[in-house]
Amino acid sequence: MKKPVREPSGKNMQKAKQNGKDSKPSTPASKTKTPDSKKDKSLTPKTPKVPLSLEEIKAKMQASIDKGSSLPKLEPKFANYVKNCFRTEDQKMFVAEENVDFRIHVENQTRARDDVSRKQLRLYQLYSRTSGKHIQVLGRRISAKGEDGDKYAQLLVETDTFGSQVRIKGKETDFYLCMNRKGKLVGKPDGTSKECVFIEKVLENNYTALMSAKYSGWYVGFTKKGRPRKGPKTRENQQDVHFMKRYPKGQVEIQKPFKYTTVTKRTKRIRPTNPS
Repeated sequence: MKKPVREPSGKNMQKAKQNGKDSKPSTPASKTKTPDSKKDKSLTPKTPKVPLSLEEIKAKMQASIDKGSSLPKLEPKFANYVKNCFRTEDQKMFVAEENVDFRIHVENQTRARDDVSRKQLRLYQLYSRTSGKHIQVLGRRISAKGEDGDKYAQLLVETDTFGSQVRIKGKETDFYLCMNRKGKLVGKPDGTSKECVFIEKVLENNYTALMSAKYSGWYVGFTKKGRPRKGPKTRENQQDVHFMKRYPKGQVEIQKPFKYTTVTKRTKRIRPTNPS
């Protein structure tokens, strides 16, 4: 005879559960898994950076110049600066516009004052192509009726920047050649204004033209009678704005040559010997 199977009691059931011999599978507790942040980051696509347009690059460069920061002066360095700082990968746009941008950059750099370098002072006359005479600074009045060697025709020309900007002063009167906002040539005792700064341009015919640094496109010009022309009525290709540099009679250039001195540790120890 088969013995009847006994149902386990409550204590035996607890022991069986503790020993892992439970016949009924235990239902696992539902756990809410948090999504992996790293996987989500890898799945989300990165938004591509939109390259800056040419106008935006120009605006940013102009803003940096206004703040006082200097830009590279050499063309290869300037090209690398634009590529690295503004992440421009479009070579066609950069090559098509790099010459224009570089010229604008050079013009902006030459407009800056150079207070570090030594000023160069030159003495010469400016011969007018139309009047056949020399520019005179007669106090507040300017004309082109001076003869060769005239004391009012002797001009002291001082470099204002490391570019081609100069200040022109009459040696006899100490008045500066300036151009006011109406384009009229006048003489001023104080030459610190931007109206008294001119840009020297050497033309193809070897003549020199003087363009106002403040009013771009306005040139120093005179009529056949030696009267000054107003700046808005002048052009670079007119003979009225063509001049030739001449030294006064019996005088040579007063520009002093640069002197270089080498200082080493040994020369510092040497003391001048007193003559016995």
